[in-house]
Amino acid sequence: MAFPFFYKEDINLATNEVVLDDETSKHVAQVLRMQNGEQLKLTDGKGKLFIAEITDNNRRKCAVKILSSTFQHVSEKKITIAVSLVKNAHRFEWFLEKATEIGANEIVPLICTRTEKQHFRIDRMKGILVSAMLQSQQTWLPVLHEPLKFVTYLKSLKEETAAQKFIAHCEADEPRDELYTYKPFSEALVLIGPEGDFTIDEIDLALKSNFVPVALGKTRLRTETAGVVAVTTLSLG
Repeated sequence: MAFPFFYKEDINLATNEVVLDDETSKHVAQVLRMQNGEQLKLTDGKGKLFIAEITDNNRRKCAVKILSSTFQHVSEKKITIAVSLVKNAHRFEWFLEKATEIGANEIVPLICTRTEKQHFRIDRMKGILVSAMLQSQQTWLPVLHEPLKFVTYLKSLKEETAAQKFIAHCEADEPRDELYTYKPFSEALVLIGPEGDFTIDEIDLALKSNFVPVALGKTRLRTETAGVVAVTTLSLG
């Protein structure tokens, strides 16, 4: 029998008892109608997986006792996607969900010259990441940054980073190989532009920062679709 799976950011093993937050408690006690003595799984989003037993199925402050814990190592590949915000917030949320399910490790929302949407509700976005992590039975929650301006983000990157750096753009005059043709890597970063693509100046700045221009297929993709294609390509490469 598969145990229900929940997230708890801070789990203190010193007390061996954990009180779940209001939303999780309500889901356990009211939605699933779980009883004292039943078991569930917890993760802290940092690789730890716990098996716990319900000791008080209070619908607001459900308490559980930790029975066992294991640690699951993060994937040998580290995938970072730095992607422009898009006008339709639901499309960006869809990207966050799918990128998490596939295995992105770090997501950086970008504000580029042609980015139309700049409002970002980080608490809601983190909630989407948590739900996707649990749905896909993972124990590592991707790191989600606050939105950064394109230039600011490039300046923040360390020159000695071990990551293979790519920029996916649609400029026809710039020669580009497909992302999937590159050799296996241990760490990679891909820049994905807004609905109107990166500007020439942004592309030039990325190239001067040692980013390699790549294509993501033969068709022109929406920003959020390009992000999912990039994560998928890198996770399978």
